[in-house]
Amino acid sequence: MKYLDTNGDGVVDFEEFLIGVRGQMNQRRQAITDKAFLKFDKDGSGTITAADMRGIYNASAHPKVQKGEMTEDQVFVEFLQNFADFNKDGSISRQEWNDYYNAVSASIDNDDHYVQLMRVCWKLD
Repeated sequence: MKYLDTNGDGVVDFEEFLIGVRGQMNQRRQAITDKAFLKFDKDGSGTITAADMRGIYNASAHPKVQKGEMTEDQVFVEFLQNFADFNKDGSISRQEWNDYYNAVSASIDNDDHYVQLMRVCWKLD
């Protein structure tokens, strides 16, 4: 149970199950995941702060912003809360980043699709 319950909440959710079955990302997926992390971690601290993300994440195209239902700031805060800050300390460690994207990776069968997702999502070259 401890092996599968990676967040320690006493429950094995679907993503944790997939990671347990599929294992960690392969080298190609990890390389693009690392590239995205380094785009945010400009100071090389190994941690992404909200300020780091604000410089790259643009909420202006979010559908709720476009409809006037939320402000860009509200969307940004929601994004941070639902992203990878598992310990809720206001920053994302490299381990949290990798854990989050390992779960995403586990649900995508094709390496090319995963790499393309990361390139488009984070505007990587």
